[in-house]
Amino acid sequence: MSKVEDFLTATQEQVLIQAIKAAEKNTSGEIRVHIEKETELPTFERALEVFHTLKMDATQLRNGVLFYIAVESKKFAILGDEGINKLVPGDFWDEEKELVLSYFKKGEFSKGLELAILEVGKKLKEYFPYMSDDTNELSDEISKG
Repeated sequence: MSKVEDFLTATQEQVLIQAIKAAEKNTSGEIRVHIEKETELPTFERALEVFHTLKMDATQLRNGVLFYIAVESKKFAILGDEGINKLVPGDFWDEEKELVLSYFKKGEFSKGLELAILEVGKKLKEYFPYMSDDTNELSDEISKG
C-alpha cells in the first residue's frame, strides 16, 4: 500500500467518523485521526506537529487525542493533550496503541482504529465526562496530509 487514499475506503472513513462521534458523545474530550503518506521525523515529533497544526491544543480543557498514521513510513502514534496527560498514568495510551497495532498487522486498519477510538472514548469519559454545555470543538473528519 503506497497511497494515503488506499489506506481506508470511503466507507471505512465514514465508519471511523461515526466511531469518533459515538466516542465523543459521552465525554468533553475531542478525538481526531490524521493520515499522511510518510514522515522523516521521529513519530512522536511529527504527531506533535500535526496536533498543533490541527489546533488540537486549543480545546478548553486541553483534552484532545490524536491518532496519527504515516502510511508508507509505517509509523503510528496516539497523542493526548496536556489536560488529559496530567491526569492519567504514563502508560495510559499503551493498551489502545497495542490494540491498533494488532489489527494493523493483519491489514485490518479500519477495525483497529475503530475499536481503539471507542476505547479512548470510554477512558476520556472517566476523566472528562460529558457536560450539558459541551460543544464539539474540533472536526470529526479524518484529516490527510
